[in-house]
Amino acid sequence: MPAAVPIAAESRPALDRESFPMRLWRKAKVHGVWNPDDIDFRPDREAWLGLSQTKKNCVLQLCALFHAGEKAVTLDLIPLIQLVAGEGRMDEEIYLTSFLFEEAKHVDLFSRFLDEVCGGPGDLSRYYHQNSQRILGEELHGALSRLHTDVSVEAQVRASVTYNMVVEGIMADTGYHLFHRLLTEAIHLPGMQKAVVHLQRDESRHIAFGIYFLSRLIVEHGNRAYKAFLDRMVELKPVVEGSTRDFMRCFELEPALGIRTEELMRFSAQRFNTRVQAIMRARTQTLEELYRAGAFGDR
Repeated sequence: MPAAVPIAAESRPALDRESFPMRLWRKAKVHGVWNPDDIDFRPDREAWLGLSQTKKNCVLQLCALFHAGEKAVTLDLIPLIQLVAGEGRMDEEIYLTSFLFEEAKHVDLFSRFLDEVCGGPGDLSRYYHQNSQRILGEELHGALSRLHTDVSVEAQVRASVTYNMVVEGIMADTGYHLFHRLLTEAIHLPGMQKAVVHLQRDESRHIAFGIYFLSRLIVEHGNRAYKAFLDRMVELKPVVEGSTRDFMRCFELEPALGIRTEELMRFSAQRFNTRVQAIMRARTQTLEELYRAGAFGDR
């Protein structure tokens, strides 16, 4: 009979219930338990049937990329969870379980919308442009899967920047801005409008965790982590810009929507600068000072 494995839990530090990840966990238990099946998409289906093909293409472009992004981040999060678990960071591991649950729900939500509202549009690859494919299919997967074999601070920073800062903090945030413009000013899809409130609330916690996580690495490792952060942001900036321009081509065919490429480019650039400035503060402050100052963005 094999020898019993000793219980190691007591050798770990006590769970800090006031850490920022545990604060996010408490919020996730309250705000992250909405059910995609409760969203009534019947009015959206009726509205969809009355849209022009150009407007349908604009909605499909947006939903197709969100659907692809949500699937990618759901599939690629596990190495980060394993990494923090291996380091004994129980508070971060606990919060990331809700993170994964929420990403899976987002996949569920967009799958329902595409099937029930858009009538199962089939192959969506026509909406995946070269730059978005590079970020979601290559950069995201490569940076996160690398954590299986490389747990260096540089690899952790590279993974978090790609996931939390770029895919969620810039690209998805820009997409939510576009959703807001479409659903409040141009196209009446009440079910999706309700869903986006839940989606964006979840993502605000995800981005806040990313800012916290990168800030922790910079507080702990100094210039080594900060340089890795800047290098990765600079590396991905032109790809994000190219993805935004690619994305807006179909909207330029429907000027009545009132959404211009320049507007979305400015919004994306503003989000990029905001994320950089939030992380810069970690060079001179402690995590507690950053939290009290609201630097992580979700209080």
